[in-house]
Amino acid sequence: MKLPLLPTTTVGSYSMPGWLERLKTDYFARRISRNDLDDIHDTVVKAAIKDQEIAGLDIVTDGELRRDNMIDYFIERLPGVQIDRSSKKFYYDFYDSEVVGKIPMASLGLAQDFKFLLEYTERVPKICITGPHSLTKRIRNKHYPSEAALATDVARVMNMELKELAKAGAKMIQIDEPYYSGFPEDLDWGIGVLNILVDGVDAKIAVHICYGNRYGKPSWEGSYRYLFPRILDAKIQQLSLEFARRGGEDLELFREFNVPFELGAGVIDVKTHLAETPDIVAQRIRKIIEFVPADRVVILPDCGLFHVPRDVAFAKLRAMVQGAQIVRKELCG
Repeated sequence: MKLPLLPTTTVGSYSMPGWLERLKTDYFARRISRNDLDDIHDTVVKAAIKDQEIAGLDIVTDGELRRDNMIDYFIERLPGVQIDRSSKKFYYDFYDSEVVGKIPMASLGLAQDFKFLLEYTERVPKICITGPHSLTKRIRNKHYPSEAALATDVARVMNMELKELAKAGAKMIQIDEPYYSGFPEDLDWGIGVLNILVDGVDAKIAVHICYGNRYGKPSWEGSYRYLFPRILDAKIQQLSLEFARRGGEDLELFREFNVPFELGAGVIDVKTHLAETPDIVAQRIRKIIEFVPADRVVILPDCGLFHVPRDVAFAKLRAMVQGAQIVRKELCG
């Protein structure tokens, strides 16, 4: 499917309904079965896909509604990671996990999620993966000489998984690395393990870097200047950053460093439940394309819509699409 100028997408997650939160927690309390939860997930993912299509998005995800949070869905699949399952009482909690030996190579089974998405949409599909730096921050390291060494092996295992996703038809893969913003001193080795992760993967690779979104609140604040120039060594095609909440002051970095990547530009503030208007979105997009050519810009929210009520999330996505259409019309006539 050919994408238009200023294509629209989500960062990954869609609104998590309160009833699904309760049912996920019921599963951990052993009040419903895994089979029941899987059926529920299938149903809610289909609904999230349909909402994105009706809102008019050009590129859709599965809404990440099978995931409890951005960490556990991957950690519980990583071979060699020991998990204390009694440590999770509420679905959104993080597992206590640790590594006591070398991580072996094994499949994580993520291609099945992508195949499900592919079956239920004719739009361009995108799958989002939490990167090795962020995953390593949540694993207690009892084997490797350093975090970098642990992250390197995590990247090697997940590289195989990304190649399986590409074989399954994934042409657009997003890597989420919000912990870069909390630990900028890790960037030298963080970019190295990112490149191991994506090495030889036949897909467009985007990297999303935000300031956190735990319970709809930023974990960190600051400037994206810490990313430069080191991020330019990343073997990626798109860099996704948040601009709606923080404003566009960091856009100058794309001009200053002559950034070769596409920009995934956050134009929707996910930390407020007030839906933007199309005109506000269009104004933000106009600002962005002063610094980055429109044919190298993808339009998306600042971060995931996980904590935004569904009616508000849908209204934000629809306004985002309509705002992009306003600017597209101005550019194309």
